Amino acid sequence: MPRLLRSAFPLKSVLSGLLLVVACAASCKRDGGTRAAAADPASATAVQSQLTVLRDSADAKWRTMVASDDQKIGLTRLLLRELAQQPGFDKARLEALGTANARLKARRYTQTALPSAQIDAYDAAQDSLLHVLLPLAAPGGAAPTDNARNFVEGLQQLDAGVVGYRVQYDRAAKQYNTYLALHQADVAHFGGKYPVPQPLPLFTIQ
Repeated sequence: MPRLLRSAFPLKSVLSGLLLVVACAASCKRDGGTRAAAADPASATAVQSQLTVLRDSADAKWRTMVASDDQKIGLTRLLLRELAQQPGFDKARLEALGTANARLKARRYTQTALPSAQIDAYDAAQDSLLHVLLPLAAPGGAAPTDNARNFVEGLQQLDAGVVGYRVQYDRAAKQYNTYLALHQADVAHFGGKYPVPQPLPLFTIQ
């Protein structure tokens, strides 16, 4: 009897049927997996988590850069105050430089907006101030007091570090932007659970 049953169901037909079932199962699994991945809240959470890490890194670089610039503005103020206490300096000129220095923060670019024209205008304003002040404070490298000399040297060091801080920020911002671009499909499924992330502006002209 077993032999009759085997002959009633040819082997070729059985194999063909099995292959069809396996193929359908694999196709359904792929389609279902794709739909599940697209709507998987865990996947969206993972993307958002990584975006947060990368954004935090860029924000930290930005804060370091701004802190350095704030320090430069503060040292300029201290240097002007130090010079005002010394004989032989034009007090009106020092006051004019102090006014220009006090206006810098209001003119400074922000992380959400980095138009090249504003960056250039800010750099020009700060550079023109230092180009007048530093030779005035230390003509021929000779400052009138030890404090003035220390302030001048500090300003020179901070000014030399501006480009480096901007490069570090741009590198971190580019990593964030690249990851965001690669996961646009996942970001599209955030819905109302997460704010819609936007690319970060860069100092580098795109």
